[in-house]
Amino acid sequence: MASAELRDELNCSICLSLYTDPVSLRCGHNFCRSCIVSVLDAQEVAGGYSCPDCRAEYPERPALEKNRKLENIVEHFSSTQPDMEETRIFCTYCTKSPVPAVRTCLQCETSMCEEHLTAHNKSVNHNLIEPTVSFMDRKCSAHNESLKYYCPVDAACICVSCWVAGAHKAHEVEPLDVASEKAKKKLRPVMEKLKYKREEAQKRVQNLKYHGTKQGNKSAGLSDRVALLFTDLRKKLDDLEKRIQGEISRQKDQVLHSVSDLVEQVELQVVKLTKDMNHLEGLCNLTDPLTFLQDVKAGDISDGSCEVIGDVRDAPCVDEGLVSQILHRGLGNFADDLIDMRMKRQFSVMEKSDILLDVDTAHNNIIISQDLRSASYSAASQNRPDGPKRFRSQQVLSSRSFSSGRHYWEVDVSQAERWNIGVAGESLKRKVSEKKSYIGFNEKSWTVITAQNLFASHNNIHKKLASDSPVRVVGIYLNYEAGRLSFYQVCDPIRHLHTFTASFSEPLYAAFCLYSNCVIRIIK
Repeated sequence: MASAELRDELNCSICLSLYTDPVSLRCGHNFCRSCIVSVLDAQEVAGGYSCPDCRAEYPERPALEKNRKLENIVEHFSSTQPDMEETRIFCTYCTKSPVPAVRTCLQCETSMCEEHLTAHNKSVNHNLIEPTVSFMDRKCSAHNESLKYYCPVDAACICVSCWVAGAHKAHEVEPLDVASEKAKKKLRPVMEKLKYKREEAQKRVQNLKYHGTKQGNKSAGLSDRVALLFTDLRKKLDDLEKRIQGEISRQKDQVLHSVSDLVEQVELQVVKLTKDMNHLEGLCNLTDPLTFLQDVKAGDISDGSCEVIGDVRDAPCVDEGLVSQILHRGLGNFADDLIDMRMKRQFSVMEKSDILLDVDTAHNNIIISQDLRSASYSAASQNRPDGPKRFRSQQVLSSRSFSSGRHYWEVDVSQAERWNIGVAGESLKRKVSEKKSYIGFNEKSWTVITAQNLFASHNNIHKKLASDSPVRVVGIYLNYEAGRLSFYQVCDPIRHLHTFTASFSEPLYAAFCLYSNCVIRIIK
C-alpha cells in the first residue's frame, strides 16, 4: 500500500496522472508542464492568474521552474512499477487509491493486488491469469464459458461445451497449456534461425560500419597525400619561376652594364667631336689667308669621316632563347616528377599491363593482328587447327593470365557497333557454342556489354548502366586479392561504369566476344 500512497504524491492534481515534465510555481505546487500551461492560457483570457491548488494569485503570468528532482523521483518510481505503467491494470478492490494488479480471476472477472489475491486464494480455486481487462476475449462467444481447450482440427480455442456438444464435438482436443507448449516447440527452431539471421545481419552492420570508417580514413589519408603532392608541385613551380626570374634579372644586369659602358664611350667620342668641331669652326672664321694657312694642319683638312663606336647593334640583348630553354627543361623535369617512383608508391599509379591476344584461343571467324593487339570479326573462316584452348564461340582470350596483384588495361571499342569485353576464368568452357558459354552469361566471367544499351553482366544477370555519351575507350582495373573488377569510360573526365566484387579462385584472362562489324584494339 506504500506504493499507492507514493503514487498519490506523484500525481498531477490537474490530469491525475504521474507528472510529465514537472514544473513548480512560486507557491511551491507542482504540475505537468502541459497541464499548467493549458490552465494559464485559459486564465489569461479571463484576465488573472492563480494556482489551481492553493488559489494564490499572481499579478502577471507566473514563471515555470523545472523541478528536476521531482522528475527523477517520478522516473525512478515508474521504473520500479512496470505493471502499473505498462498495463495500467489496477486492483478491483483497492478503491481509495490505485494499486497495480498482479493476477486476474476469469470466473470473478476481477483483478487483484498481492493482498487481495491472498484472500481470494484461500476461498476458491478459480482460474487465475496475468492481469487483463479483456474478459470477453477469453470466453467462448457461443457459450460464454472460459476457453480451456485447443482444437488442432480447426485451429481454434474452445470451451468445454464446444467440445462436448458443440461444433467441435468428437474432435481431438488438447488443453491450452499442452497445445501452447507444442506450438512453442515448433517455434523454437524458427526462433533459432531468426536469431542466427539477426546475428548475421548484426555482423553485416558491423562490417559495413567498419568499412565506412576504413574508407573514411582512407579518403582522409588520400586527401592528405594529394595536398602534400600539390604543395610539393607548387614548391617546384615556385623554384622554377625563381630560377627563370633570376636568369632574366642576371641578363638584365649584364645588358644594362654593357650598355652603360658603351654609353660612356660614345659620350667621350661626342666630347672629342665637339672639340674638333669648335677648332675647325675657329679656323674657318679667320679672315687672313696667311694666318689661316699657317694655323691649319694637314689633318684638319679631310673628308670629315671618323669611326663611329657604340652602335645599338653592338649592344647585347636579353637571351630569350636561353630563358625558353630553361623554362622548357624545367617543365620537362616537372612533368617527370609527376610520374616518379615516389608518386607511384603514394598513389599506386600503375602502368598499363602488357596485354596480347592468344591466337590459340581465337574462334576461327576472328582475325588477330600481327602485333596481337587487335581483333575483328570476319565471315570467312581463318582455318586454324583446332586445339584444347580454342573457342567454338566467337571469343578470344589474352595470352597472359592474372592470379594475383593489380592490373589495368584499356580497350579501344570506337570501331565496334556492338562489343562485349571483360575477364574470364581459366575453366570457362570453350568447346560449346551455345549462348551460356559467352562471357557474361556464366559464373566464370564478368563483362560489360553494349548493344542498344550498356550492361554489366555476370552469370546471365544483366544490370543496365548509365552513360551520357558513347563509350570509345574502356578501362579495366583488376585487383585480384581484393576481389574487385572495375570498368571505366576513358574520357575527360574519366567516368566509373561498374565494379564487380567476387572471390576469385582461379587465374583470370582478359576476354573478348566479337560480333559482326566489330573491331577492338588493346591500347599499348
